[in-house]
Amino acid sequence: MTLNYSKLAGLGFAVTLATVLAGAPSHAQDKPGEGKTIRFVSSDSLGANYVQDQILIAGLEKLGYEVKLSTMNMSAILQAMSQGDLDMTGDINWPQAQPAIEQIGDTVELMNEGTITGGGINGYVIDKKTAEAHNISNISQLKDPKIAALFDSDGDGKANLTNCDPAWKCGDVVDYQIEEFGLSDTVRSVRAKYEPLVAEAFARADRGEPILLYTWSPSWIVYRLKPGENVVWLPIPYDALPEGVTKPKTHEIKDVAGCAGGQNPCRMAVGPWNWRTLGNKEFVAANPAVKKFVEQAKWPLDTWSKWEGDLGTGAKTNADMKKVADAWISENQAEFDGWLKEAAAAAQ
Repeated sequence: MTLNYSKLAGLGFAVTLATVLAGAPSHAQDKPGEGKTIRFVSSDSLGANYVQDQILIAGLEKLGYEVKLSTMNMSAILQAMSQGDLDMTGDINWPQAQPAIEQIGDTVELMNEGTITGGGINGYVIDKKTAEAHNISNISQLKDPKIAALFDSDGDGKANLTNCDPAWKCGDVVDYQIEEFGLSDTVRSVRAKYEPLVAEAFARADRGEPILLYTWSPSWIVYRLKPGENVVWLPIPYDALPEGVTKPKTHEIKDVAGCAGGQNPCRMAVGPWNWRTLGNKEFVAANPAVKKFVEQAKWPLDTWSKWEGDLGTGAKTNADMKKVADAWISENQAEFDGWLKEAAAAAQ
């Protein structure tokens, strides 16, 4: 038997090459987004969701996508996304945004269950000094004109309640509850750009004046106005949400730090809330790697709290947010790389 060494050498090269290729993922496997652009949009709020967005963008870029980031108010985001003019956002506050999302449900879809592990809390806060001096432990006590007048900052006799930005769905919940709890005659909902309103509340707090506002945790606000120290959470009298907003089994949440009068559980304005990621349906169907990546991306409450603390100490621009995001990625590289590996596999 005569051996053809040239053929064997060629075969050996082919086997070796096949082995190498089998042992290393292809460029296409690593980069399922190569040649594709994502029109990613952030809301015009300011919170740790901006840090989240920067981590999501970093991951999408690692998957090969070119990401174009824009910022606008939520009403404009939902309209543009339903029309196919935007692809995705990570800034859906749930369940407050549920009614608006359901109206465009034929063109968009939620891509995850939430990026805050276990969710956050939100509700009404007043300064601790006023709460203790007048034994205020429930928002329904503001039906008393004398109690409400304590929070009158414009001289009309009504309490001025700092509410959400007009474009934010949380404000609709607050307005509904003001009417539901019989507070319309004594409480005025103040809806304007939220950050300047909160700055006014900070100034009043610094002067030792009463404050009343709707806010949430984790947030940069509660890093400045600390529940249990500067302010207390003011429970609602019973569970109540507008039609279309998912009603949890209960609004009562255990072990809320700084609940007025030490109440435990504390009946918050809304049950646990979360940031969810929304995508245009056609975009999501065409990009399984994106969906898989955002399904995995979630962070514990203490991580979000740290990010909010960073915001409270001066991180305001996209560059600032990116620094915080890059620091998290560097400290959690193995977890981040695992998300990318699963996402790339989903595109096969």
